[in-house]
Amino acid sequence: MNSETPEYSQDELAHELPHAEIVDRIEWLTNQCANKRVIHVGFADAGFRREQGRAGSWLHGRLHDVATELVGVDSDRAGVAAAAEEGFEAHLVDCTDAGAVAALALEPADVVLAGEVIEHISAPGPFLDALHHLCKPDGTLIITTPNAYGLINVAASIFRGVEINHPDHVVMFSWRTLTELLRRSGWEHDQTVTYVPAVRERGDRSRLEAAAVRMVVGLERALGKLNRPFSADGLIVTATPAAKRMSRNSE
Repeated sequence: MNSETPEYSQDELAHELPHAEIVDRIEWLTNQCANKRVIHVGFADAGFRREQGRAGSWLHGRLHDVATELVGVDSDRAGVAAAAEEGFEAHLVDCTDAGAVAALALEPADVVLAGEVIEHISAPGPFLDALHHLCKPDGTLIITTPNAYGLINVAASIFRGVEINHPDHVVMFSWRTLTELLRRSGWEHDQTVTYVPAVRERGDRSRLEAAAVRMVVGLERALGKLNRPFSADGLIVTATPAAKRMSRNSE
């Protein structure tokens, strides 16, 4: 590792965003996983599975309907046990521990999906390193996570003086920081899309607050049509193992 700190210019602080579009998160992910072997990391959706199930939006259940093979891995013991009782293939593992992930000896997948997981993890770099053990050399890694620059949080901080975040989140990513972390962990960025989160009614939300949230969500969708998709509150990035990419380029 180079011990010298590089010098940067102001021009290097601006990073051009890629072309992207706003998509429906569940629909887009199920399409990416259709007819493929999928390993779903963090599938149990700890703390929110009952709510997601009632809304018909538990992603693992939707993937089960379209994937040729589906494997769930999670560190949530209760969630893994509950899924196994329902007949899902599920494995308990800490995915920041590359040795533990390798020890599972799972057949690598066409798609490794880590949906709304990385923002919960104290060591996101080792997490991305470990996922190489789950992905085929020509497979795809899909990361979905909240967008650090999404409008809902910006509006909430300005007008309500609050931050909207899952109680267990420890980090927020922008497109640039996520793709740079992927690069450092041996992944090559392929594609980016964004999504507007589903907003469900909450019992203690005032009519005014609910209307404000709907207005911001509508603005995100409108800005997406005006080629400003990174105003949306959700970020999806796909990547492939960089080693495979370099192998193809050297042939």
